[in-house]
Amino acid sequence: MQIAGIIAEYDPFHKGHAAHIAATRKAGATHIVAVMDGGFTQRGEPALLTKWERTRMALAGGVDLVLELPVPWAMAPAEIFAAGGVALLHAMGCIHTLSFGSECGDVEVLCRVAEELDTPEHNALLQQGLRQGLSYAAARQAAVAARCGRDVASLLEHPNNTLGLSYIRAARQQGAPFAFYTFQRVGAGHDTDAARDGYASAGMLRRAIRDGKDVSLYLPPEGAAILQEALGKGLAPGDPTRLHSALLAHLRTLSLPKAEALPYLSEGLHNRLYRSIRTAGSYDELMNKLVTKRYPAARLRRILWASLLQIPAELPEQRPPYLRVLGMNDRGREILAAADPSLPFLSRPKQIAHMSEMAQLVFRLEQKATDLHGLTLPVPLPCGTDMTVKFSRNSG
Repeated sequence: MQIAGIIAEYDPFHKGHAAHIAATRKAGATHIVAVMDGGFTQRGEPALLTKWERTRMALAGGVDLVLELPVPWAMAPAEIFAAGGVALLHAMGCIHTLSFGSECGDVEVLCRVAEELDTPEHNALLQQGLRQGLSYAAARQAAVAARCGRDVASLLEHPNNTLGLSYIRAARQQGAPFAFYTFQRVGAGHDTDAARDGYASAGMLRRAIRDGKDVSLYLPPEGAAILQEALGKGLAPGDPTRLHSALLAHLRTLSLPKAEALPYLSEGLHNRLYRSIRTAGSYDELMNKLVTKRYPAARLRRILWASLLQIPAELPEQRPPYLRVLGMNDRGREILAAADPSLPFLSRPKQIAHMSEMAQLVFRLEQKATDLHGLTLPVPLPCGTDMTVKFSRNSG
C-alpha cells in the first residue's frame, strides 16, 4: 500500500483535478487522502459548493478518503494553510507521498528553492526588501533572484509553485517523512478566464456557474451530475454577496483594539483597516479603500471574514487538533486501518464532547463557518448541519 496525500479545495472538482489524481496513481500511489477546506476557502471567501457536495465529487473523481481542514487553517495565508494541511497528513502516520500541482512540474527545483527560503541569508535579503517598501511577494522574489538567479526566482510568479513550496517547507519544518511528487498543471492557468485544451480553471468555472452557464464539459461526468443535482436543490452556487451586509455590519462594531487583534495582520494594517471600516458604505467600497499592491485582495478578504467568524489571532499559529472524516470509500477504510494517528479521529460530531478544549473551540468555529456558508446558498441551510449531515460513503 502506497498512500499519497493531497491538500485541495475542489471548488468545484474539475478535469484538472482528476488528471492530478490519475498522475499520482501512475506515479505509484494505490490510495489517496485529500485534506479539503469547508465553507470558507484559502482564497478568502465562502465556497461555491458545500463541503458535502465537494466531498462527493472528490470521491467520485478518484479520492479515497476526505479529511476536513478546519477554518482557522483553511482560510489562511499560504504558509498557514500549508502547515495545517501537512499537519493533518503527518498526523495520519501512514502517508508516504505529498502530491501537489505546480506550473513548473519540477519537484527537484522546488525542493532547492524551498531550502533556500529557509536560509538566514534569504531572510536577511527579504527583510531588506520589506524595509524598502516592497510587498512580501516582491521582496521574497527579489531575495531569491539575488542568490539563485532570475530564472529560478521566476518560479515564484506562479501561485501553484508558491503553494507547493509552502507544502515542502511545512513538511520539513514538521519533520514529516514525505516523498514529494508534483504534477505539472495542464490546460488553463490559475484563475484565468479562458479554457485551454479542454481544461478550465476553478475560478473560471465558479464565475460561469454563478452566471448560470453549463460547465459540464470541464468536469468529470460523475462530478457534473453531482453539481447539477446541487443546483437543482438550491445547494449551489454559493454567493458571498448574500453575506456582505452582515459582514459590514459586524465590522462597524469593532473597536480599534479588536481590529488590532484580528488574525493574519501585520505591518500596522489594523489602522488602515479600522479607518476604512468606519467610512465605507458597502463591501465593494471597503475593498477599494483597502486593496493595494502591498495588501492584495485575498489577504484582506481572509482578515474580514476571520473577523466575522471570530477566529482568535493566535489559533492559526497552532496545529489542527483532530482528524475529521468527511467521506471515504472502501480504499479509504483501508487507509484508516493502516493509520497510526497522533490526533483523534472525528467521524461522528458527538465525539467532540470528549476531546480537548482546543478541539471543541475549533469545532465550534467550524460549525459557525458552516452555518454562515449556508446563508450564501439559493436555498439557505438551517443551523446545525455539521451535527446532522453524515459523512459520504462510496464504494470503490
